[in-house]
Amino acid sequence: MRKLTIVFFDAGGGHRNAANALKSVIERQQRPWQVELLNLQELLDAIDPLQKVAHIRLQDGYNLILRKGWTRLTPQLLVLLHSAIRMWHRPIVRALERYWQQNKADLVLSVIPNFNRALGESVHQAIPNAPFVTLMTDFADYPPHFWVERESEYVICGTQRAVEQALCIGARPEQCFLVSGMVLAPRFYDTVRLDRDVERQRLGLHPSLPTALVLFGGHGSPSMLGIAESLQQAKTPLQMIMICGRNESLANNIRQIAAAKPIFIEGFTNRVDYYMALSDFFIGKPGPGSISEALHFNLPVIVTRNGSTMPQERYNAEWVQENEVGVVLKSFSEIQAAVRDLLDDGRLESLRANVAARRNVAVFEAVDLLARFIPAENVPNTMTQAQLVRD
Repeated sequence: MRKLTIVFFDAGGGHRNAANALKSVIERQQRPWQVELLNLQELLDAIDPLQKVAHIRLQDGYNLILRKGWTRLTPQLLVLLHSAIRMWHRPIVRALERYWQQNKADLVLSVIPNFNRALGESVHQAIPNAPFVTLMTDFADYPPHFWVERESEYVICGTQRAVEQALCIGARPEQCFLVSGMVLAPRFYDTVRLDRDVERQRLGLHPSLPTALVLFGGHGSPSMLGIAESLQQAKTPLQMIMICGRNESLANNIRQIAAAKPIFIEGFTNRVDYYMALSDFFIGKPGPGSISEALHFNLPVIVTRNGSTMPQERYNAEWVQENEVGVVLKSFSEIQAAVRDLLDDGRLESLRANVAARRNVAVFEAVDLLARFIPAENVPNTMTQAQLVRD
C-alpha cells in the first residue's frame, strides 16, 4: 500500500480543509493508499521562530491577525516571516529529515505556502524516491518564496495565473498542472434536496426575500458589524445570514442591532454548505475558499480589495472582476449601494449566469493527478471520478 503524507497548517482554515478534502476523496474512491496528515506547526513547535521570540505559535499569530482585522500589516509581517524562515532553514530541514526517516512516504504533498523550499529539500535528502508536490490553495502565488519553489517536482494550480507564475519561477511545463479551481470538500458535491422556503422560515427568515450570506472565515471580522448595520438601514428589501465563526463577541454585538430586516446569526459551524444553499449572494473577504464555495453554490460574490486585503488574496478580487462573477468594492462602506445596484437592475441574474457556467471539480482532478505521481502506481483504465462529476 502506497503512503501519501499531506502537510498542512492550521493558519486560517483553508489548508486543513484542503488536506481533509483530499483525504476524504481518496478514502471514498478506495484508493490503495495510506493517507497521513502532518500538521507542520506541531512538528516545528520546538524551533518555531515566532514562538521563540514572542511566545506565540506561528499559526496562532496568523489567526490572531485575522480575528483582530490587522491584515493591513501582513505584507510587512510576511517579510519578517520569510527572514525568520531563512534564518532557521537548516534546523527546519533537519527536523523534517528526522521525521521522514522515521515516517517514510511514497509521496509528500504540501498544501501550505512559505515552507516548501525546506519541505522539498528535506524530502529529497531523506526519501529521495518520493516526489514532492505542491498544491496551491490560493488563486495565485505571491513570490518570492511563497508557494512555488524549485524543489517541487510538480505544482497543481487552480488558475491559469498560478500556472504562468510557476513557469516564470522556473518550473517546466510538464511539472505544472491546471485544475478547475480550488479544492472543495467532497460533501459539497453530494446532492442534498431541501425546500429553501421551509428552511428559511425555520431560521426565522422570509421565504422569498433576497438573502445575503455574510461570511469572513472561521474567526469572523469586525467588518461584519458595519455591514449588518448598513444593510439593516438600507431601503432595499433583503435579509441576512451572518456567520460569525468563533467570534462570540461579534455575534453578540450584531444581535444588539435593531433588526428592521430578517437576520439569522450563527457562530462557528460545519454547515456552511447548508447556509449557502439558502442564500442568493455572498458578502465577505476575498479568500480563495470562501469565493470558491460561494461560486459552487451559484452565489455571486461581493468582496473588497484595498490596503487591508492580504497580499496573497489581492489577485482573487481581480479574478472575480475578470470572470464577471461578482462585485469588488474599495470598502464595505459602499455595501448598501452595491447591494441596491445588484438587486435593482437585474445584475444579480446576469452574474448568476456567469457563475453557473463554471464547474469546479478540482478535488477529484487533484486526486487523479496524485495517482499519476505516486511511484509505480497502477492506474486502472477507467473513467476518473473528475470526469464522472463533470459529465
